[in-house]
Amino acid sequence: MKLSQFKFDLPINLIAQNPAKNRDESRLMVVHRDTGKIEHRIFKDIIEYFDDKDVFIVNNTKVFPARLYGRKEKTGAKIEVFLLRELNKTNRLWDVVVDPARKIRVGNKLYFGEDDELVAEVIDNTTSRGRTIRFLFEGSDQEFRQLLEKLGETPLPKYIKRKPTEEDKERYQTVYAKYEGAVAAPTAGLHFTKELIKRMEIKGIRFAEITLHTGLGTFKPIEVEDLSKHKMDAEYYRIDEYAAKLVNEAKLSGHKVCAVGTTSVRAVESSVTSQGLLRPGEGWTNLFIHPPYHFSIPDAMVTNFHLPKTSLIIMVCAFAGYDLIMEAYQVAIKEKYRFYSYGDAMLIL
Repeated sequence: MKLSQFKFDLPINLIAQNPAKNRDESRLMVVHRDTGKIEHRIFKDIIEYFDDKDVFIVNNTKVFPARLYGRKEKTGAKIEVFLLRELNKTNRLWDVVVDPARKIRVGNKLYFGEDDELVAEVIDNTTSRGRTIRFLFEGSDQEFRQLLEKLGETPLPKYIKRKPTEEDKERYQTVYAKYEGAVAAPTAGLHFTKELIKRMEIKGIRFAEITLHTGLGTFKPIEVEDLSKHKMDAEYYRIDEYAAKLVNEAKLSGHKVCAVGTTSVRAVESSVTSQGLLRPGEGWTNLFIHPPYHFSIPDAMVTNFHLPKTSLIIMVCAFAGYDLIMEAYQVAIKEKYRFYSYGDAMLIL
């Protein structure tokens, strides 16, 4: 398929700028693949579609405050540094994206905080906007993390046209987030509350936690018309024995396996045995799922509403069928569903 087939007109006012008042009271569009039927519900109604021994796969990655604002030595020019991943804990080396990139050269020192509490030195160019930097900090790792927490900002996507607030620290994080390493939230999971999860567990529904640290590659524009030529950035994932056991038991006994979010789907589809079961393990995945694609693990999926021509809507079309998803998106626009990270949800059955 071609990239241009995933273009649609999205009114800008449908891109959610704030989360719903209550996580589990966002809207839920339910799409039935077998009949093409589309229902309009509230997210907490999701419990009605699943039964005892069904399994939900959730991504327990945790977002860290990845956006730092600082200034360049000598000139004092304002710069933004977006932390991507820690390369070496001992030497405090980080892979980052800088803006404006043309002003940031190897050897430059960067200062953060009102009193220059944190200093970094640029030691390498990686891409046009990418740099490797070393933080010059003498304290313990815990003190370093606390300083990043203090100086860093919740990395809301750029299409949210406002400054992050204290509320975002909590709301741009799933209630089951555990392992820090993501620069973007696995947003389909933002709709779950602890109360809803408890109600689902009482019904006998199980939760298999996996980890995939979402990187900026999720938002990277696709620049090739031929989808087979697009390369995804690699992201780290981990699937433990217990999660694999829960998923495989459900699959072998004919119960539903529902993946929450495109990140969960990418992780589990990157670790499949020759029998079509989930393999425990860890590694890096650059899997790009586009039609036609045979899914081995999930037979249901929760996802948000995505922007045109992104890898996310392309994966959803691979899962539910191009025509059905394009029709569902037109319905969503007509019914004024809220799109993207803080938007509403879709359940595909």
